[in-house]
Amino acid sequence: MVQVETAQLTAECESWRQVLRLYREEFTQDKTKLQLAASRTLSKDQLQQVDHLHNQFHIQLINIHDLKQAIKNHDRKIGYEMREQNGLNEETVAEHENLFNQYQTLEHTLQELREEFNSFLSRT
Repeated sequence: MVQVETAQLTAECESWRQVLRLYREEFTQDKTKLQLAASRTLSKDQLQQVDHLHNQFHIQLINIHDLKQAIKNHDRKIGYEMREQNGLNEETVAEHENLFNQYQTLEHTLQELREEFNSFLSRT
């Protein structure tokens, strides 16, 4: 068993989930904005970009959901191990680091999508 500050791990999990909730709300609204932009007369290239952005929003909303669920399950596992074992398994600590890496990678992807979408809106 590994002795770590579980309150910090739990706080990190909650923080990650909150950021992902905000991205989910933003991208859900952005999908609506994209539909409005698509209702205007657009060039073939712009229509292709609308299709690309629509697909990316769909994919990234799924990724957000999946990672949020993984973080939630991990947080529950931390609580369980602390209650039942009075400490965390090394695998659980390693999983936390892995989830943090996944979170950072997804957040980078989401920021790029945000920039791509805003650039598209400014051109249409």
